[in-house]
Amino acid sequence: MRAVQDQLIRRGDDRRGGRRRGIAAAVLAAALALTSACTDGDAGKPSGWQDGGGQPAAPKAAATIVEPKADAKDVPASTGITFTTKDAQETSVELKDSAGEAVEGKLAADGTSWLPAGALEYGETYTATVTATGDDGRPATATSTFTTMAKPGKQVRITSFLGDDQVVGVGMPLIVKFGRAIPKDYRDDVQRRMTVTSTPAQEGIWHWVSPTEIRYRPKEFWQAGSTVSYRVQAGGLPLGDGWYGRADLTVDIKIGAAVIMTVDNKTKRMTVTKNGSVVKTIPVSLGKKSTPSSSGTMVVIEKLRKTVFDTFDELGPEEGYRTKIDYAQRLTWGGEFIHAAPWSEGQQGSVNVSHGCVNVSMANGAWLFANTRIGDPITVKGTERKLQNGNGWTDWNMSWEEYVKGSALPYEPAGADPDASGEPAPSPTA
Repeated sequence: MRAVQDQLIRRGDDRRGGRRRGIAAAVLAAALALTSACTDGDAGKPSGWQDGGGQPAAPKAAATIVEPKADAKDVPASTGITFTTKDAQETSVELKDSAGEAVEGKLAADGTSWLPAGALEYGETYTATVTATGDDGRPATATSTFTTMAKPGKQVRITSFLGDDQVVGVGMPLIVKFGRAIPKDYRDDVQRRMTVTSTPAQEGIWHWVSPTEIRYRPKEFWQAGSTVSYRVQAGGLPLGDGWYGRADLTVDIKIGAAVIMTVDNKTKRMTVTKNGSVVKTIPVSLGKKSTPSSSGTMVVIEKLRKTVFDTFDELGPEEGYRTKIDYAQRLTWGGEFIHAAPWSEGQQGSVNVSHGCVNVSMANGAWLFANTRIGDPITVKGTERKLQNGNGWTDWNMSWEEYVKGSALPYEPAGADPDASGEPAPSPTA
């Protein structure tokens, strides 16, 4: 009987244990069910979590270096870094030489290229890195390692008529010359490397006068007191037929007071204004009918306190003359000057007797010489002959519409969206 009771007790314990195990299993199953409701059905992992073996999300932005291509050799020392980006809110470019030293430079206005501050070293290896960052804050990078060409044997010299710290008149064009003709197909590349900065900002453009000379003028005369800096980054730049630019060129100048001369053949008077106010009216004698003065807008090209006019080779023994001249200011390559002419003082203000020059008295010649600068403009009106473009610095004798046609790059008015044509405005002042 005792044995039977012990057996019943053990069976009851087993049943109670079974109930406990059943309850535990039910709780575990419920927990698993709740967990599976918060997991990714494909991965079986909680969403929003990532274990150590997962991959980080890819950046939203992307960058690609177009030029120079990776491992490129014989790259011109003038090279910039051209690139494309996608979904980028910020873009930066870094260029380092083989020693890891950073090269100074800046992004172009169009945001698709970066230009070093100067020509790169010849025969050196560089690494460019473009970093684009999107609105997710994740940077994407592209790199390109390239080697510049050896120093070329055929180099073109580039010079400026003006020098640093020179003070010039409000009509002074910026004049840059090349040691050999620049083929038409290369002029746009050259012009992209030419920049002008003025304070205050003034709109302007480069104009090719010839294959060896390019000039720049603002849309209106320079503002009096402006500072102007112009730069030609042509060192190492391909210029056609195996020729390359010898070096970069930078010039800083200043603009003086706005001294403007106007000559009216009808009244035989010159009116001189300074910063908008009339400061002097001068009687003149212009060219006689057989040798008329040119009507148009010129600028003072050079100033000669004393010189000699010798025209025998030009006019022959009958018409030619050799005369000492005081206070001469050249206006044209053809020989038109403002100068003192004491021999014609009796005709000045009433009769034209010169060989094409603007004759003034000795006293007025001295005053003009003391109060004018190279680059000061003079406009002559009402004579029998029109000024021929190219006979002097005749940049202001052309309308703005005519002048912009001499640019190798399309012109965009100040304030225009550079993305409209795909090109930045050619050399605007800023």
